[in-house]
Amino acid sequence: MVRSTLPIRPACRVVIDNDWAGDPDGLVALAHHLLSPSNELRAVTSSSLNTVFGPNDGAADRGAEFARELVDLCGVTVAVVAGPDASFTGIRRANSAADAIVAEADRDDPLPLYVVCAGPLTNVADALLARPDLADDVVLVWVGGTTEPGGWEYNRATDEDAAAFVLGTSARVIQYPLESYRRARISVAELEHDLVSTGSVGAWLWRRFIELPLPPGVLVGEVWALGDSLPVLVTALGRSSFEELSTEPGVREVDADDVRLLVGDLLAKLRRHAASA
Repeated sequence: MVRSTLPIRPACRVVIDNDWAGDPDGLVALAHHLLSPSNELRAVTSSSLNTVFGPNDGAADRGAEFARELVDLCGVTVAVVAGPDASFTGIRRANSAADAIVAEADRDDPLPLYVVCAGPLTNVADALLARPDLADDVVLVWVGGTTEPGGWEYNRATDEDAAAFVLGTSARVIQYPLESYRRARISVAELEHDLVSTGSVGAWLWRRFIELPLPPGVLVGEVWALGDSLPVLVTALGRSSFEELSTEPGVREVDADDVRLLVGDLLAKLRRHAASA
């Protein structure tokens, strides 16, 4: 991992979970975590896609392959594990991604553990089902849900049973709902310019946007939301102004300064990685 000249020490452990074969903003967030020295990324786990992208057979494995490519490009050593394509059942089953979450929670380590999920909560739900007291040992940072009662939101709708189960436990959850994450926006022109000009990792990320198989009828506008990056504000940048990381549950808001900080920090880290490669 590329290190700053300042003595930045790891502040937390992170297990990051997402549907990596879907919206590439998840891979942008993964690159940001991989290149942040205050994180110790311990595992990357992959979940399936919403069926709006078509049949999801093999989607978790495809996503894991994308994640492995990015991990290698960033020069980081971390396990990437795929979960099942099937939704949460409420019955214990084989799930290697959930096992990876539990294994990290079982580790004797003084650093706090954050499970970052910016997709369906399938693997998190299976982990909590396998070890209910996991809720005492981790903080879940979830990009998903909505503050509108009964409102539709992609990540929640992908596996509604998993979301209901996780949110019904005693797990500490820092939540960035739809109303927050859609505000983490960047223009597509800026995104293209900034990614292709920041070395091999940025160029690889931009190709994921170009090659994304969009669902029928979905048209791309001139703005893209980078909402999956919001947990970086908790894991990597939570101590940037010497403030303690918050573990209090509740909805998190996003303001213009947050977005500027996120995008500026990401691009600086991509350039730093390119310069050291």
